[in-house]
Amino acid sequence: MSVIAIVAGLTLAGAVGWWLNRRAGVLRETPDGAGPDTADLGLARGGPTVVHFSAPWCGPCAGVRRVVEQVCGELGGVAHREIDIDADPGAARRFSVLSLPTTLIFDADGRQRYRASGVPTAAALRSALAPLLA
Repeated sequence: MSVIAIVAGLTLAGAVGWWLNRRAGVLRETPDGAGPDTADLGLARGGPTVVHFSAPWCGPCAGVRRVVEQVCGELGGVAHREIDIDADPGAARRFSVLSLPTTLIFDADGRQRYRASGVPTAAALRSALAPLLA
């Protein structure tokens, strides 16, 4: 009887974990409109900028760094800025960064266009950035 309870508990825990993480790393388009001030983020004005919020203690942040550097290097014309939330908690608050890693994509005019919590795939980043380079 106890084996059945353990298996049921593990199955339930796995299902809950999947449900909570099902949107991790998914780039979502952000609504148009005025957003927080971006003056101190160091955004590029000649093309899109990928802003990655991280911290030294965040393991998955290194994965985002590798993916973003790879895609930015492949596409060219895309700037990358990493912001340490321990060093700049104000920027994290302004952009409602509640979990790490969080990645934002801004267009050449400084408008936030996409957001992802978790580690986005290289294909998702390429798909989001390609129209912003046209």
